[in-house]
Amino acid sequence: MVLLQDECHLLWGDCCGMVWGKRNQAIEVPMTNARQRQTYYGAVNILTKKLHIKDFDKGDSRNTVAYVQYLQETYPGKKIWLLWDNASYHRSAMMQDFLAHANQNLEEDAWQILCLPFAPHAPEQNPIEDLWLKGKNFLRKNFALNKTFSSVKQCFVDFLTSRQFDSHKFDWYFPQII
Repeated sequence: MVLLQDECHLLWGDCCGMVWGKRNQAIEVPMTNARQRQTYYGAVNILTKKLHIKDFDKGDSRNTVAYVQYLQETYPGKKIWLLWDNASYHRSAMMQDFLAHANQNLEEDAWQILCLPFAPHAPEQNPIEDLWLKGKNFLRKNFALNKTFSSVKQCFVDFLTSRQFDSHKFDWYFPQII
């Protein structure tokens, strides 16, 4: 399974959009807590375009390992190639220990999990970045429907998991990588 992975940090303010109003008159959108935030880990399957999304309290080594374990449970017995950015917690000692245990000191061609980094500082290489943006744009266009941060989070996840997204960026990796 080839998965393109990234994290997204959803903020309460991400759902604010623009509305039509009278000229030179500000329209206030009430926000209960502008500091509310949710971190999502997501990976899109390059073949099926299905997004596997899971919420966590933050992006760190512990949650990265938990998310990769979630992917293993989602694809039992399958080899996983994970393409992701160079976040420090992707390269952490905890993640390296997890990979060493998961791959049982096998030769690289027999590894169950292979992590391949995108080029440094190149988020444009990862199609999932486009999916996060589509989700946030959907929230902005429909901000009047979500009165609480809980409903914002649910709307975001529902939108992203109920669709298959296509991107010309998928062609950069398929079929070359498979």
